[in-house]
This record gives sequence, structure tokens and C-alpha cells, in this order.
Amino acid sequence: MIFDLSNYRKNYYNDSLLESLVPKEPFQLFHDWFQQEKLFHKTNNDYEINAMSISTIGKDGGPETRIVLLKEYSEKGFIFYTNYYSFKGKSIQNFPKVCISFYWKNTERQIIVKGVASKIRKEKSDKYFKKRPKGNQVGCWASKQSSPLPSKKYMLKQYEKWDNFFKRKTISRPFYWGGYIIKPYNMEFWQGQPNRLHDRLIYNLDKEKNWILYRLSP
Repeated sequence: MIFDLSNYRKNYYNDSLLESLVPKEPFQLFHDWFQQEKLFHKTNNDYEINAMSISTIGKDGGPETRIVLLKEYSEKGFIFYTNYYSFKGKSIQNFPKVCISFYWKNTERQIIVKGVASKIRKEKSDKYFKKRPKGNQVGCWASKQSSPLPSKKYMLKQYEKWDNFFKRKTISRPFYWGGYIIKPYNMEFWQGQPNRLHDRLIYNLDKEKNWILYRLSP
């Protein structure tokens, strides 16, 4: 059975992305784009503009991609949180180079970041864990992320068990859960343009830790 999707297309009409108008370092451009995207969602909290795909290399040597949430960014890098024993956690331990990407349909933009991931300080993970809703905190204890489950019912029973355990206790952060920071060495900014002549600007970190800017063909 064949499902023809050849007529699924749109054109892009946003402003051009020009070398003369972008900052010297990519983090400022990322921040500017993020803030501009936020303007479209002041009254719509359902759309998670901090959602990003992250690709890692699995133990079989193949790529693995999933969606996670960006929780902090700065000139130092991009931070997200997960179970260290999950597929992505084990993949990062074995091969710390990763790729993250963002797609923002309202501004017709993509950002692709290649970087090296490493664990953040325990104190910082503790601080973020305390901010999480209680249900999410309990879930960290109940779920052995990426491990096989006998059934959905079993998972719910595990949650109920840990929820009861923490009824009158402060929920501490599990040692196997915390944050990673991705320190970029390559960042691509993609701006949709008419006739598929998209703008693609690359910031690449050279050996002297300077960002070199160049353009790619669409």
C-alpha cells in the first residue's frame, strides 16, 4: 500500500538571514531567535518551544533520536535532564558527541547544534529537581527508564508504591537522574526562503576557540 505525500508542501516567505546582520557568536543569535519565537506563544502554553530533538550513537553503532526539553542555555552550552541509565544516558557515556535540533514553524526556522555532552554538577541537578512537580519527582523513582516493562499496570503500581513511600518525606533526587550540558562546536541557523533557496549560516569553532561564520548552499 502506497500513500502519496508529494503534494504536501509549503512555501516560505520570512526575512533573509544575512551574514552582515548576525552577531559574531552563535549564542546571541540563538537567544534572539528563541525570544522572537516566544512572542507567538504568550497566550499558548501548550506549544513547547524548548522542545528539541537529540541524536546519540547507540551501542549498535546506529543513530538514536528522541525529543527532550531544553531547560537552560547560555554561552557555556545547553542543559537538559534525564535518567543517566536511559538509552541516551548510556550512549552519551560511551560516545559524548551529540546533535540537537530545534524547529520553529511560526518563524520558519531550524537550529542544528553539534556538541559534546557531559554531566553537570550534582548541586545544580539537585536544585532543578526540587523545582519539579511532585508527581514528576515520584516518577523518577518509579521508572527505570528504557528498561523492559511487563505491563502498564506494573508501572502504575511502581508509581503508587513510591508515591506512598514519599507521603511524609522530602523527595530527594535519585543518584541516577540529573542534567547534561552540551557544549557546542558547530551551530547551523536555517531560515526558510521562497523557492527552497533557504538561508543556512554555520558557526564553527576553530582550534583557537574562535567562531568562524560561513554559508552553505540550500
